[in-house]
Amino acid sequence: MDSIVVTGNGPLSGQIPIAGAKNACLTLMPATLLSDEPLTLTNAPRLSDIRTMTALLESLGAEVQSLQGGRVLAMSSHDLTNLTAHYDIVRKMRASILVLGPLLARHGQAVVSLPGGCAIGARPVDLHLRALEAMGAEMELRDGYVHARAPGGLKGGEVEFPFVSVGATENALMAATLARGTTVLKNAAREPEIVDLAVCLNAMGARIEGAGSSTITVEGVDSLHGATHPVVADRIELGTYMLAPAICGGEVELVGGRLDLVAAFVEKLGEAGIEVAETEAGLKVTRGDGRVRAVDVVTAPFPGFPTDLQAQMMALLCTAEGVSRLEERIFENRFMHAPELMRMGAKIDVHGGTATVTGVERLRGAPVMATDLRASVSLILAGLAAEGETVVNRVYHLDRGYEHVVRKLQDVGAKIERIRGQ
Repeated sequence: MDSIVVTGNGPLSGQIPIAGAKNACLTLMPATLLSDEPLTLTNAPRLSDIRTMTALLESLGAEVQSLQGGRVLAMSSHDLTNLTAHYDIVRKMRASILVLGPLLARHGQAVVSLPGGCAIGARPVDLHLRALEAMGAEMELRDGYVHARAPGGLKGGEVEFPFVSVGATENALMAATLARGTTVLKNAAREPEIVDLAVCLNAMGARIEGAGSSTITVEGVDSLHGATHPVVADRIELGTYMLAPAICGGEVELVGGRLDLVAAFVEKLGEAGIEVAETEAGLKVTRGDGRVRAVDVVTAPFPGFPTDLQAQMMALLCTAEGVSRLEERIFENRFMHAPELMRMGAKIDVHGGTATVTGVERLRGAPVMATDLRASVSLILAGLAAEGETVVNRVYHLDRGYEHVVRKLQDVGAKIERIRGQ
């Protein structure tokens, strides 16, 4: 099994290009199921999760071509041969549930295995099912599969989510494009990935208004056509690499970064004493001499502080001056990186959904184990600021969400390498 070795090596300098968003691309890919005409995505990230979604779409009979080294995905669902998403593929990734709405909307039926994914909480799919039922779908859970039917097609309806769910909003939004009449999604997710999906669907002929707000209105159409759409920049990759110079000093420009994607995160960096400036190419992050300041963080749905940057922010605060508190309000069981950071000398006290971090002057390199995608990269960031060598094991999680992480950090001066397992 591969591992990554990081040695603290002082300040960083240079540029890091930001890839297309994994979470956006995984949502955009199932949109091909809504049309019999081609959908082409540009600026696609090259990740294992993208390959898993490709395999899932191909298992349904869709054609997916990876072009320009994986940067372009050319897809066509003109002749689907199967309407069942089987467990052996779906179990690998929670985003697989996003084929349910499109299949049901276009074909009137679908059978989808209950999904798998990272072990960071229950993350139930009941909100997806309730939303589709509000559009007239009939649902039955049997033998670990969702059996969905809409014999007369979906019809417009009002969907009010009891709490914000990005995935359920995405599934309902795609399904509503082909439903008869008007669908209103209330308490909808507001993430940039939702806006990106709506832009793509509108380019395919959908009629969607209000994406990016808590109320989205969709007027159903008879069919969607093909389109070409660029995947929005990955705000989580952006925030992660912004933390690299924040943790170990220096100045790094994030090419393709956008302030509007990470405003709440940038506000916290400012409180900690990190300077962020917009440039023609993206965003520039600078940290001067001295320790960063402690800050309190509460995760929240967009536009709040992203839960997917909580682990990485904790790595920064481990060496801050003072006491920081991080409250996780999105997913339970998302402090599994804390014990590993403590192996590096961090002082962290976890009680329920709150972690109290007392900053230390310097972390120490140590062998650590990654428990999930974001925990993996938080340990790498901590290693950049640590004295000596840090060995991060079980880094296969990284390949799901970060392309070329070692090369990108090497290019700005980090001392990091990937050791291939036997």
